Amino acid sequence: MDTLLRQIDGYCERTDPSYWAEPINAVTNLGFVLAAVIMFGRVTDPIGRALSVILGCIGVGSYLFHTHATVWAVILDVVPIMLFSLLYIFASNLRFWNMPVWASILGTLAYFPYSAGVSWGAGQMPFLQISAAYWPLPLLIAGYGLALLRRYPATGRGLLIGAGLLCVSLVARSVDESLCESLPVGTHFLWHVLNAVMLGWMIEVYRRHMLAVPASQG
Repeated sequence: MDTLLRQIDGYCERTDPSYWAEPINAVTNLGFVLAAVIMFGRVTDPIGRALSVILGCIGVGSYLFHTHATVWAVILDVVPIMLFSLLYIFASNLRFWNMPVWASILGTLAYFPYSAGVSWGAGQMPFLQISAAYWPLPLLIAGYGLALLRRYPATGRGLLIGAGLLCVSLVARSVDESLCESLPVGTHFLWHVLNAVMLGWMIEVYRRHMLAVPASQG
């Protein structure tokens, strides 16, 4: 129990353990909720709706982390992000690549060894190591986007845009602590704002693909 209650201080904006020590980092999580509400109203299939709900949970989990700043809160912050990533990989395998369900699941599980390897590599590089656990995602999205350009150009381009947005977002996350003296509020809030846009866009890419290429044609 003591471990779950341990305080975490990893951002410029947090200078004390109080609830509102990170007001900007906390409030900007509304972007995730707003994107989730918008996309939930736009998508109609179960996977799209599930992605939208998880997107809302990302906002709630991140809000709890940037207000409570404890181990239990960081778990609630990280788990929805992982769930969104895994479900999107599954959806991509199933709908973009027209894989059968069993192959889509195996492809999704393959993310774990892939992520471990890329995260380890990123961890060996001075700048990338700060967000090493996240760098496998834009690389994978970009890989899917490039591979799909010929088969489904619009979907491929959409994924490449998503990968680009995530890269910019990761830079904002990574430079936060190095800019504390010149920018006391830090740049972590940009990670929230850009990710809200990026994740909403990723659902939109999926939605547009499903409209252009119905599942029955897979």
